[in-house]
Amino acid sequence: MASSGGVITEITYNHPTIGSGVIYAKGSEDSTYDLGGIRNNDDANMIDGAGNAIWSMNPVRPSFEVVIGWDWNADTLGALVAMSGSIDEGTWTFTNINGVIYKLVGKPVGDIQGNGNASTIQLKIQGSGVMQIL
Repeated sequence: MASSGGVITEITYNHPTIGSGVIYAKGSEDSTYDLGGIRNNDDANMIDGAGNAIWSMNPVRPSFEVVIGWDWNADTLGALVAMSGSIDEGTWTFTNINGVIYKLVGKPVGDIQGNGNASTIQLKIQGSGVMQIL
């Protein structure tokens, strides 16, 4: 069976204090998913004297990253900054051109800067728990 992927067609958010909205990814841009969950540290020296592995396991936050179009009229940049500064997490969905939808509970992280000439924003959302397919 062939694999399918492609652009993100729609991003939605629903935040308890900021409200809800729709954001559109820039066409033909890469997107990155990390479903989160438990990861084992990659350390070849984590072994005991008898040759048994020592597993060092740690939780990792789920994340999604993509370049979005900056809608100046909808104050997309302001909404993202407000959500980043809020103590509350919002519910996010990421719809792919192949019809697959992922859901993440979280907020924007890192620098939130708008590129005025390109009218784009590099968006990274991280959250709690694990990202789920709807």
